[in-house]
Parts: sequence; structure tokens; C-alpha cells
Amino acid sequence: MTAAEVSRSFFEEIWNKRNFALADRIIAPDCMTRQLTTGASPGGAVPRGPEEIKAHVAEWLAAFPDMTAHIQHQLVDGDEVFTWVVLEGTHEGAWHGVPPTRQRIAIQCAVMHRIRNGQIFEDWVLVEALGFFQALGLVEPTSVIMARRSA
Repeated sequence: MTAAEVSRSFFEEIWNKRNFALADRIIAPDCMTRQLTTGASPGGAVPRGPEEIKAHVAEWLAAFPDMTAHIQHQLVDGDEVFTWVVLEGTHEGAWHGVPPTRQRIAIQCAVMHRIRNGQIFEDWVLVEALGFFQALGLVEPTSVIMARRSA
């Protein structure tokens, strides 16, 4: 598989078709994930091999059982694949202690996979968390926050 095909299959096969067995083939055992978060120190990586990826996706699907990944755009540069993806689903189960809201959500994500020998060995993930948290009712709408600030 090309680098683009490996990255695309991560979303289409593992997330959308729930083909968790594929993780054993396309996720390197020593894969490292960098979750880019405002305020966090840059460059911090955590191990996330096939088993961790399966558990991560399963956790999301337990809370959002109809979740699907929609690839909006991909750019490839050698072994690096940048993907703009939108995760959509309905909040039907508890997520990190947040009870189900039955809210339909769309989470925009930027993901960069580095591919080696047909496997993802590094991924960088940036999630548009503010809108997601607002959709779950965890954070007030931006307009309310800004109105309070200017008052």
C-alpha cells in the first residue's frame, strides 16, 4: 500500500468499517502519537501501538456508536500524509464521564501520519475541541463567552 492508502485505510477501515484487525497490520508496534493541545508542551509523544489504537477507537465508538470519519482532503509528501477529516456521530453513551446528550456532533481534525514499511509509525493529531465541547454542552457558546467579555 502507498502512504496515502495506509492513512486512508486507517479512517475508512478501522473507524468506519470497525475492522480493528487491520490495526495489527498498519499500525507499527512502536507508533507514537502527539496529541496537539493548546497549552501543552510541544512535541510530547505517547506510545500508541495497535492495541492502544483499537482501545482508543472502541472508546469513541462506545460513546458515539454511529461515528463515521469523512476524509475531506489529503496531501502526501513522501512518507507523510496530512488528512483533514471530520468525525460525525451521535452522543449515545458516556464519554469521559459525560453522560449521553443524544447530540449529533461533528469534530474537525487535522491528522498527520508518518508511514514506514506500510505502517503508521507516528501520528500528529489536532482536534477542534472547542466546538466539540460546546456541542456537548460542556462549554458555553462562543457568542456568550465573547458577550460576557465585552460587557
